Amino acid sequence: MPLLFGTAGVPLSSTDRSSEGGVRRISELNLCALELEFVQGVRMGEEKARKVGAAAKEKNIALSCHAPYYINLNSREPEKITASKDRIIHTARISRILGVRSVIFHPAFNHEDSSEVVLARVVRELSSVRETLAAEGNDVLLRPETTGKGTQFGDLSETIRIAQEVPGVLPCIDFSHLHARTNGRYNTYDEFCAILNETALSLGDRWVKNVHFHISGIEYGLKGEKRHLVLKESDLRYEELMKACHTFGVEGLAICESPNLEEDALLLQQTYLALS
Repeated sequence: MPLLFGTAGVPLSSTDRSSEGGVRRISELNLCALELEFVQGVRMGEEKARKVGAAAKEKNIALSCHAPYYINLNSREPEKITASKDRIIHTARISRILGVRSVIFHPAFNHEDSSEVVLARVVRELSSVRETLAAEGNDVLLRPETTGKGTQFGDLSETIRIAQEVPGVLPCIDFSHLHARTNGRYNTYDEFCAILNETALSLGDRWVKNVHFHISGIEYGLKGEKRHLVLKESDLRYEELMKACHTFGVEGLAICESPNLEEDALLLQQTYLALS
């Protein structure tokens, strides 16, 4: 199956709330992926990471990691930029032990700066992170995520630009965020195809064969994202999104962030498979 579907965090129905328990529950649900959420900090040691990685390998579950939320590579305070880079590096180090291929993170806030100014700073700081990881032989992919509010750096073109400028970087496309930050655009088959086409033309096969998507229902207003919703309680046209993904034949992970996690992950998977 070109797209592997899974949840952002341990499935709600998992009685064992550990990461290993989450892996086992994903397998029982006949899903194929799990994104480990380090949003409050990387609270996993090397021994634990080895156990979780072994469980995922045994069950053939693809893992990814979401780095802590407290990342801003455009902070006014140099110590916060240093701390942000450290959080990405720490996540990447644990990810390597886990056997994870991708680390997802929110790159920066715009503050009062232009897109070009923020882009230059993000590229500079991420290049530094990449050099540190390369020196350790760590080739885990870093994936800046498209963001849900205009105050956050990370529309589609900005996120693609980072990937063009820094080696070992590919986008995490959050379709719900793009829908929210444009106050309801990016919600038809043609618009979803336009997103996939722009990214494919810009980044080529290295992205087409290794995509990473976030999908959920979403509530939004004039300022963008408010909160995640269950797909069927939102206006996101997920059937058309799945059709676009199928048309383009992209390969990789589709991670569901809806409040009902595995229910919507299974809905997306079923919708996608019905197109085959």
